[in-house]
Amino acid sequence: MNNELRRGVLKFDEVHESKIKAASVYLRDQEVENAISESIFEQGSRPEVRHRPATFMRPARFFFLVAAATAISAAGADLKPETVQQWEDYVKAADARHADRLAQGVFFLSDEIAGQTSKLRNGGVVVMPAGQHVPLKVQSGLIHDWKGAAFIPHAKFDDVLPVLRDYDRYKNYYSPNVVCAKRIATSESKDQFSMVLVNKSAIATTALEADYQTVYTQIDDHRWYSVTDATRIQEIAEYDTPSQHVLPENQGMGLIWRLHTITRFEERDGGVYVEVEAIALSRDIPAALRWVVEPIVRRVSRNSLATSLQQTEAAVRSRSTAETAGIISRLPDPGARRLSGTATSTSILARPLR
Repeated sequence: MNNELRRGVLKFDEVHESKIKAASVYLRDQEVENAISESIFEQGSRPEVRHRPATFMRPARFFFLVAAATAISAAGADLKPETVQQWEDYVKAADARHADRLAQGVFFLSDEIAGQTSKLRNGGVVVMPAGQHVPLKVQSGLIHDWKGAAFIPHAKFDDVLPVLRDYDRYKNYYSPNVVCAKRIATSESKDQFSMVLVNKSAIATTALEADYQTVYTQIDDHRWYSVTDATRIQEIAEYDTPSQHVLPENQGMGLIWRLHTITRFEERDGGVYVEVEAIALSRDIPAALRWVVEPIVRRVSRNSLATSLQQTEAAVRSRSTAETAGIISRLPDPGARRLSGTATSTSILARPLR
Protein backbone atom coordinates (compact mmCIF):
# COMPACT_ATOMS: atom_id res chain seq x y z
CA MET A 1 0.00 0.00 0.00
CA ASN A 2 1.55 3.37 -1.00
CA ASN A 3 1.76 6.33 1.40
CA GLU A 4 -1.08 8.26 -0.23
CA LEU A 5 -3.49 5.34 0.06
CA ARG A 6 -2.37 4.66 3.65
CA ARG A 7 -3.11 8.27 4.63
CA GLY A 8 -6.53 7.99 3.03
CA VAL A 9 -7.29 4.82 4.96
CA LEU A 10 -6.27 6.36 8.28
CA LYS A 11 -8.39 9.44 7.66
CA PHE A 12 -11.36 7.29 6.70
CA ASP A 13 -10.82 5.25 9.87
CA GLU A 14 -11.00 8.36 12.05
CA VAL A 15 -14.22 9.60 10.47
CA HIS A 16 -16.03 6.27 10.49
CA GLU A 17 -14.64 4.58 13.64
CA SER A 18 -18.06 4.00 15.25
CA LYS A 19 -19.48 2.62 12.04
CA ILE A 20 -16.58 0.22 11.61
CA LYS A 21 -17.19 -1.12 15.11
CA ALA A 22 -20.87 -1.64 14.40
CA ALA A 23 -20.01 -3.87 11.45
CA SER A 24 -19.05 -6.58 13.92
CA VAL A 25 -22.77 -7.24 14.37
CA TYR A 26 -22.38 -9.52 11.37
CA LEU A 27 -18.68 -9.89 10.78
CA ARG A 28 -15.60 -11.22 12.50
CA ASP A 29 -12.15 -10.61 11.04
CA GLN A 30 -11.48 -14.19 9.95
CA GLU A 31 -14.90 -14.59 8.36
CA VAL A 32 -14.43 -11.35 6.42
CA GLU A 33 -11.07 -12.51 5.11
CA ASN A 34 -12.49 -15.89 4.14
CA ALA A 35 -15.45 -14.28 2.40
CA ILE A 36 -13.23 -11.96 0.40
CA SER A 37 -10.86 -14.75 -0.56
CA GLU A 38 -13.55 -17.38 -1.23
CA SER A 39 -17.02 -15.87 -1.68
CA ILE A 40 -16.80 -12.53 -3.47
CA PHE A 41 -14.89 -13.64 -6.55
CA GLU A 42 -16.50 -16.11 -8.91
CA GLN A 43 -14.50 -19.18 -9.77
CA GLY A 44 -11.68 -18.26 -12.12
CA SER A 45 -12.00 -14.50 -11.55
CA ARG A 46 -9.95 -14.18 -8.36
CA PRO A 47 -6.95 -11.84 -8.77
CA GLU A 48 -3.72 -13.80 -8.84
CA VAL A 49 -1.52 -12.73 -5.93
CA ARG A 50 1.64 -14.80 -5.64
CA HIS A 51 4.04 -13.07 -3.30
CA ARG A 52 2.16 -10.40 -1.33
CA PRO A 53 -1.38 -11.62 -0.51
CA ALA A 54 -1.54 -9.62 2.73
CA THR A 55 -1.13 -6.33 0.84
CA PHE A 56 -4.29 -7.14 -1.10
CA MET A 57 -6.27 -8.60 1.77
CA ARG A 58 -5.88 -5.89 4.38
CA PRO A 59 -7.30 -2.89 2.42
CA ALA A 60 -9.99 -5.08 0.86
CA ARG A 61 -11.16 -6.23 4.29
CA PHE A 62 -10.99 -2.70 5.67
CA PHE A 63 -13.11 -1.11 2.95
CA PHE A 64 -15.59 -3.94 3.08
CA LEU A 65 -16.09 -3.36 6.81
CA VAL A 66 -16.55 0.34 6.24
CA ALA A 67 -19.12 -0.29 3.53
CA ALA A 68 -21.06 -2.68 5.76
CA ALA A 69 -20.91 -0.33 8.72
CA THR A 70 -22.07 2.67 6.70
CA ALA A 71 -25.27 0.86 5.78
CA ILE A 72 -26.22 -0.80 9.08
CA SER A 73 -24.86 1.19 11.98
CA ALA A 74 -26.91 4.36 11.89
CA ALA A 75 -29.52 3.05 14.33
CA GLY A 76 -30.58 0.06 16.33
CA ALA A 77 -32.94 -2.60 15.06
CA ASP A 78 -35.85 -2.93 17.47
CA LEU A 79 -37.96 -6.06 17.09
CA LYS A 80 -41.31 -5.50 15.37
CA PRO A 81 -44.60 -7.35 16.16
CA GLU A 82 -44.92 -8.65 12.60
CA THR A 83 -41.43 -10.14 12.85
CA VAL A 84 -42.37 -11.91 16.07
CA GLN A 85 -45.51 -13.35 14.45
CA GLN A 86 -43.53 -14.78 11.53
CA TRP A 87 -40.99 -16.23 13.93
CA GLU A 88 -43.70 -17.91 16.00
CA ASP A 89 -45.29 -19.36 12.87
CA TYR A 90 -41.92 -20.75 11.76
CA VAL A 91 -41.21 -22.36 15.15
CA LYS A 92 -44.68 -23.92 15.25
CA ALA A 93 -44.04 -25.44 11.84
CA ALA A 94 -40.64 -26.79 12.95
CA ASP A 95 -42.18 -28.33 16.08
CA ALA A 96 -44.97 -29.85 13.97
CA ARG A 97 -42.42 -31.47 11.64
CA HIS A 98 -40.61 -32.90 14.65
CA ALA A 99 -43.86 -34.28 16.07
CA ASP A 100 -44.83 -35.78 12.71
CA ARG A 101 -41.50 -37.60 12.46
CA LEU A 102 -41.97 -39.04 15.92
CA ALA A 103 -45.47 -40.21 14.99
CA GLN A 104 -44.06 -41.91 11.88
CA GLY A 105 -41.28 -43.60 13.84
CA VAL A 106 -38.55 -41.41 12.29
CA PHE A 107 -36.16 -40.18 14.96
CA PHE A 108 -32.51 -39.75 13.99
CA LEU A 109 -32.54 -37.86 10.69
CA SER A 110 -28.94 -38.73 9.85
CA ASP A 111 -30.08 -42.32 9.28
CA GLU A 112 -31.92 -41.08 6.18
CA ILE A 113 -28.75 -39.70 4.55
CA ALA A 114 -26.53 -42.33 2.96
CA GLY A 115 -23.19 -42.69 4.72
CA GLN A 116 -23.80 -39.99 7.30
CA THR A 117 -23.92 -42.16 10.43
CA SER A 118 -20.73 -43.87 9.27
CA LYS A 119 -19.08 -40.47 8.91
CA LEU A 120 -20.20 -39.54 12.42
CA ARG A 121 -18.84 -42.77 13.91
CA ASN A 122 -15.51 -42.00 12.27
CA GLY A 123 -15.28 -38.72 14.17
CA GLY A 124 -16.90 -36.37 11.69
CA VAL A 125 -19.22 -33.51 12.62
CA VAL A 126 -21.96 -32.77 10.09
CA VAL A 127 -23.56 -29.31 9.87
CA MET A 128 -25.95 -28.15 7.16
CA PRO A 129 -28.72 -25.59 6.61
CA ALA A 130 -32.23 -26.87 7.28
CA GLY A 131 -33.43 -25.65 3.89
CA GLN A 132 -32.38 -24.02 0.64
CA HIS A 133 -33.01 -20.46 1.82
CA VAL A 134 -30.99 -19.98 5.01
CA PRO A 135 -31.04 -17.42 6.43
CA LEU A 136 -34.72 -16.99 5.57
CA LYS A 137 -35.88 -13.41 5.00
CA VAL A 138 -38.93 -12.39 7.04
CA GLN A 139 -40.38 -8.98 7.78
CA SER A 140 -37.51 -6.87 9.19
CA GLY A 141 -35.58 -9.96 10.23
CA LEU A 142 -33.80 -13.18 9.34
CA ILE A 143 -34.47 -16.74 10.54
CA HIS A 144 -31.37 -18.92 10.76
CA ASP A 145 -32.11 -22.67 10.82
CA TRP A 146 -29.19 -25.09 10.99
CA LYS A 147 -28.87 -28.80 11.70
CA GLY A 148 -25.81 -30.51 13.13
CA ALA A 149 -24.89 -34.01 14.28
CA ALA A 150 -22.02 -35.72 16.08
CA PHE A 151 -21.23 -39.08 17.68
CA ILE A 152 -19.74 -39.44 21.16
CA PRO A 153 -18.05 -42.87 21.29
CA HIS A 154 -17.81 -45.02 24.43
CA ALA A 155 -20.55 -42.96 26.10
CA LYS A 156 -24.05 -43.49 27.41
CA PHE A 157 -26.84 -41.00 27.80
CA ASP A 158 -26.08 -41.03 31.54
CA ASP A 159 -22.66 -39.60 30.62
CA VAL A 160 -24.07 -36.88 28.37
CA LEU A 161 -26.98 -35.63 30.48
CA PRO A 162 -24.90 -34.49 33.50
CA VAL A 163 -22.75 -32.35 31.19
CA LEU A 164 -25.74 -30.76 29.49
CA ARG A 165 -27.36 -29.94 32.84
CA ASP A 166 -24.16 -28.79 34.56
CA TYR A 167 -24.86 -25.13 33.79
CA ASP A 168 -22.46 -23.74 36.37
CA ARG A 169 -19.58 -25.28 34.36
CA TYR A 170 -20.73 -24.01 30.96
CA LYS A 171 -18.13 -21.24 31.08
CA ASN A 172 -15.50 -24.00 31.16
CA TYR A 173 -17.17 -26.31 28.66
CA TYR A 174 -18.06 -23.62 26.10
CA SER A 175 -15.27 -21.09 26.50
CA PRO A 176 -14.59 -18.40 25.34
CA ASN A 177 -18.09 -17.39 24.23
CA VAL A 178 -19.87 -18.37 27.45
CA VAL A 179 -18.44 -16.14 30.18
CA CYS A 180 -21.10 -16.77 32.82
CA ALA A 181 -23.82 -19.39 33.34
CA LYS A 182 -25.90 -20.54 36.28
CA ARG A 183 -28.77 -22.84 37.10
CA ILE A 184 -32.02 -21.12 38.06
CA ALA A 185 -34.26 -24.13 38.70
CA THR A 186 -34.14 -27.85 37.93
CA SER A 187 -36.73 -30.61 38.10
CA GLU A 188 -36.53 -34.16 36.78
CA SER A 189 -37.39 -33.20 33.20
CA LYS A 190 -37.23 -29.38 33.02
CA ASP A 191 -34.39 -26.92 33.58
CA GLN A 192 -34.18 -23.14 33.76
CA PHE A 193 -30.80 -21.45 33.48
CA SER A 194 -29.09 -18.23 32.39
CA MET A 195 -26.01 -17.40 30.33
CA VAL A 196 -23.96 -14.42 29.23
CA LEU A 197 -22.57 -14.84 25.70
CA VAL A 198 -19.70 -12.67 24.47
CA ASN A 199 -18.07 -12.35 21.06
CA LYS A 200 -14.81 -10.42 20.90
CA SER A 201 -13.13 -9.30 17.70
CA ALA A 202 -10.42 -6.84 16.81
CA ILE A 203 -13.14 -4.29 16.09
CA ALA A 204 -15.66 -4.56 18.91
CA THR A 205 -17.11 -6.73 21.65
CA THR A 206 -20.75 -7.78 21.61
CA ALA A 207 -22.58 -9.46 24.50
CA LEU A 208 -25.99 -10.96 25.27
CA GLU A 209 -27.62 -11.91 28.57
CA ALA A 210 -30.39 -14.52 28.37
CA ASP A 211 -32.58 -16.95 30.31
CA TYR A 212 -33.46 -20.38 28.90
CA GLN A 213 -35.82 -23.26 29.54
CA THR A 214 -35.15 -26.86 28.47
CA VAL A 215 -37.65 -29.72 28.61
CA TYR A 216 -36.36 -33.32 28.28
CA THR A 217 -38.57 -36.09 26.90
CA GLN A 218 -37.84 -39.83 26.86
CA ILE A 219 -39.03 -41.98 23.95
CA ASP A 220 -37.65 -45.31 25.15
CA ASP A 221 -34.57 -46.70 26.88
CA HIS A 222 -32.25 -45.48 24.13
CA ARG A 223 -33.82 -42.33 22.69
CA TRP A 224 -34.50 -38.90 24.17
CA TYR A 225 -34.98 -35.38 22.92
CA SER A 226 -34.99 -31.92 24.42
CA VAL A 227 -36.53 -28.59 23.42
CA THR A 228 -34.83 -25.38 24.53
CA ASP A 229 -36.24 -21.86 24.28
CA ALA A 230 -34.70 -18.54 25.22
CA THR A 231 -37.30 -16.94 27.47
CA ARG A 232 -35.42 -13.64 27.72
CA ILE A 233 -32.64 -12.12 25.59
CA GLN A 234 -31.13 -8.71 26.28
CA GLU A 235 -28.14 -7.04 24.69
CA ILE A 236 -25.39 -5.76 26.97
CA ALA A 237 -24.27 -2.43 25.57
CA GLU A 238 -20.66 -1.27 26.01
CA TYR A 239 -19.74 -4.60 27.58
CA ASP A 240 -16.72 -4.70 29.88
CA THR A 241 -16.50 -0.92 30.16
CA PRO A 242 -17.51 1.45 32.98
CA SER A 243 -20.59 2.36 30.92
CA GLN A 244 -21.80 -1.25 30.56
CA HIS A 245 -25.60 -1.56 30.77
CA VAL A 246 -28.33 -4.00 29.76
CA LEU A 247 -30.76 -2.78 27.12
CA PRO A 248 -34.51 -3.51 27.30
CA GLU A 249 -35.69 -6.69 25.59
CA ASN A 250 -36.16 -6.49 21.81
CA GLN A 251 -33.96 -3.41 21.54
CA GLY A 252 -30.40 -2.90 20.39
CA MET A 253 -28.48 -4.13 17.37
CA GLY A 254 -30.64 -7.21 16.88
CA LEU A 255 -27.79 -9.71 17.20
CA ILE A 256 -30.16 -12.45 18.38
CA TRP A 257 -33.80 -11.81 19.22
CA ARG A 258 -35.10 -15.36 19.66
CA LEU A 259 -33.70 -18.90 20.00
CA HIS A 260 -35.36 -22.32 19.70
CA THR A 261 -33.45 -25.61 19.69
CA ILE A 262 -34.51 -29.24 19.25
CA THR A 263 -31.88 -31.81 20.24
CA ARG A 264 -32.18 -35.56 19.75
CA PHE A 265 -30.08 -38.21 21.50
CA GLU A 266 -29.80 -41.86 20.54
CA GLU A 267 -27.66 -44.37 22.42
CA ARG A 268 -26.44 -47.10 20.09
CA ASP A 269 -23.37 -48.39 18.22
CA GLY A 270 -21.27 -48.08 21.37
CA GLY A 271 -21.90 -44.40 21.94
CA VAL A 272 -24.42 -41.55 21.79
CA TYR A 273 -25.53 -39.77 18.63
CA VAL A 274 -26.42 -36.11 19.13
CA GLU A 275 -28.49 -34.27 16.53
CA VAL A 276 -29.34 -30.57 16.89
CA GLU A 277 -31.65 -28.22 15.02
CA ALA A 278 -30.81 -24.66 16.10
CA ILE A 279 -33.17 -21.88 15.03
CA ALA A 280 -32.51 -18.19 15.68
CA LEU A 281 -34.08 -14.85 14.80
CA SER A 282 -31.92 -11.81 14.10
CA ARG A 283 -32.14 -8.43 12.42
CA ASP A 284 -32.16 -8.21 8.63
CA ILE A 285 -29.16 -7.53 6.41
CA PRO A 286 -29.53 -4.49 4.13
CA ALA A 287 -30.36 -5.57 0.59
CA ALA A 288 -27.31 -3.86 -0.89
CA LEU A 289 -25.00 -5.96 1.30
CA ARG A 290 -26.89 -9.25 1.39
CA TRP A 291 -24.99 -10.89 -1.48
CA VAL A 292 -21.70 -10.39 0.35
CA VAL A 293 -22.72 -10.65 4.00
CA GLU A 294 -24.97 -13.74 3.76
CA PRO A 295 -22.07 -16.11 2.91
CA ILE A 296 -20.28 -14.82 6.00
CA VAL A 297 -23.37 -15.27 8.17
CA ARG A 298 -23.75 -18.83 6.90
CA ARG A 299 -20.10 -19.58 7.60
CA VAL A 300 -20.31 -18.20 11.14
CA SER A 301 -23.50 -20.19 11.80
CA ARG A 302 -21.99 -23.40 10.49
CA ASN A 303 -18.75 -23.01 12.41
CA SER A 304 -20.51 -22.04 15.65
CA LEU A 305 -22.75 -25.12 15.64
CA ALA A 306 -19.86 -27.43 14.75
CA THR A 307 -17.75 -25.97 17.55
CA SER A 308 -20.59 -26.39 20.05
CA LEU A 309 -20.96 -30.09 19.18
CA GLN A 310 -17.20 -30.63 19.46
CA GLN A 311 -17.08 -28.86 22.81
CA THR A 312 -19.94 -31.01 24.11
CA GLU A 313 -18.07 -34.19 23.15
CA ALA A 314 -14.91 -32.87 24.78
CA ALA A 315 -16.82 -32.00 27.97
CA VAL A 316 -18.31 -35.50 28.16
CA ARG A 317 -14.88 -37.06 27.74
CA SER A 318 -13.35 -34.73 30.32
CA ARG A 319 -16.05 -35.40 32.89
CA SER A 320 -15.82 -39.15 32.34
CA THR A 321 -12.05 -39.06 32.82
CA ALA A 322 -12.41 -36.95 35.97
CA GLU A 323 -15.02 -39.28 37.44
CA THR A 324 -12.83 -42.27 36.72
CA ALA A 325 -10.01 -40.55 38.59
CA GLY A 326 -12.36 -39.74 41.47
CA ILE A 327 -12.04 -35.99 41.01
CA ILE A 328 -15.77 -35.28 40.65
CA SER A 329 -17.99 -36.25 43.57
CA ARG A 330 -20.72 -38.76 42.90
CA LEU A 331 -23.21 -37.16 45.26
CA PRO A 332 -26.81 -37.15 43.97
CA ASP A 333 -27.53 -34.28 41.61
CA PRO A 334 -31.10 -33.61 40.44
CA GLY A 335 -29.68 -32.34 37.15
CA ALA A 336 -27.76 -35.54 36.56
CA ARG A 337 -30.45 -38.13 37.21
CA ARG A 338 -31.38 -40.48 34.43
CA LEU A 339 -34.77 -39.71 32.96
CA SER A 340 -37.20 -42.48 33.81
CA GLY A 341 -40.61 -43.42 32.55
CA THR A 342 -42.56 -45.74 30.33
CA ALA A 343 -41.48 -45.98 26.72
CA THR A 344 -44.03 -44.90 24.16
CA SER A 345 -44.96 -46.58 20.93
CA THR A 346 -43.39 -45.05 17.84
CA SER A 347 -46.89 -44.58 16.47
CA ILE A 348 -47.77 -41.94 19.05
CA LEU A 349 -46.08 -38.78 20.26
CA ALA A 350 -43.72 -38.96 23.16
CA ARG A 351 -44.64 -36.91 26.20
CA PRO A 352 -42.58 -35.03 28.78
CA LEU A 353 -41.84 -37.17 31.79
CA ARG A 354 -43.75 -36.43 34.96
